[in-house]
Amino acid sequence: VGPCVAPPLAGALLYISQTGNAQLGGLALFAMGLGFGVPLLVIGISSGELLPRVGTWMENIKRVFGVIMLGVAVWFLERVLSTSLILILWAALFIISSVLLGVLERLGKHAGNWQRLCKGLGFVMLFYGGVLIFAAMSGKGTVLDPFNNKMSSNASTETLQFTYVPNISELQNQLEKSRLENKIVMLDFYADWCVECKQMEKYTFSDLSVQHILSDIKLLKADVTKNNDDDKALLKHFELFGPPAIIFFDHESKEIKSLRFIGFAKPKKFINHIKQVKSL
Repeated sequence: VGPCVAPPLAGALLYISQTGNAQLGGLALFAMGLGFGVPLLVIGISSGELLPRVGTWMENIKRVFGVIMLGVAVWFLERVLSTSLILILWAALFIISSVLLGVLERLGKHAGNWQRLCKGLGFVMLFYGGVLIFAAMSGKGTVLDPFNNKMSSNASTETLQFTYVPNISELQNQLEKSRLENKIVMLDFYADWCVECKQMEKYTFSDLSVQHILSDIKLLKADVTKNNDDDKALLKHFELFGPPAIIFFDHESKEIKSLRFIGFAKPKKFINHIKQVKSL
């Protein structure tokens, strides 16, 4: 159970640390402990009577979870491989899974409903695998959005111009310049392996309305992809576990801690947040 608890526990701790609410944190961890512990106690008290019996149906369950684990592996590789290659891997997973479901085999006269359902599902997976191959050839899209339809109709081909700050010293220099210029500053923590960071760049920072409202704000970016000593020092300085995180500084270059922005947001929500920053 230990390794399975680690990812959700890390996520819960990250969320709790950003809220700064000790009561909420205590209740959340207590509820999480009950959620993981009570089922184990119930199964233990029942001497295993509540556990499903081993049978041939378990072989199919193993195959299903095997495919899911391969999907998770491809999802993790999205952080380091190109979009086209990732789409090809997803396509291969869908197509091979459809073959395992018997899409290329003829159904017998006495085939049951489950067999017919599996074959139908196999056809859908085979078709979608083909769609992903087409998307990979066009060089755009994701597994859930192969034709890139999530891009806002208000999207711009221009990108925001960030000034990169590799360390705390350079950040302080930029903040001092901004103070003399009487400008608000936005510091974006980014990493190549951060999925939500890439979503912010693709769907939010590309939006014309977002670019317009940020036009009079000085934009800084801390790329912590390498996670070297300077990167760690920057994260520690702001008490952050890692990206995605956006920090704002007022006209005096003092951090507005109450308006830190964590995670991904669509253009409308992000614009409302920027309005709050400017209203101070």
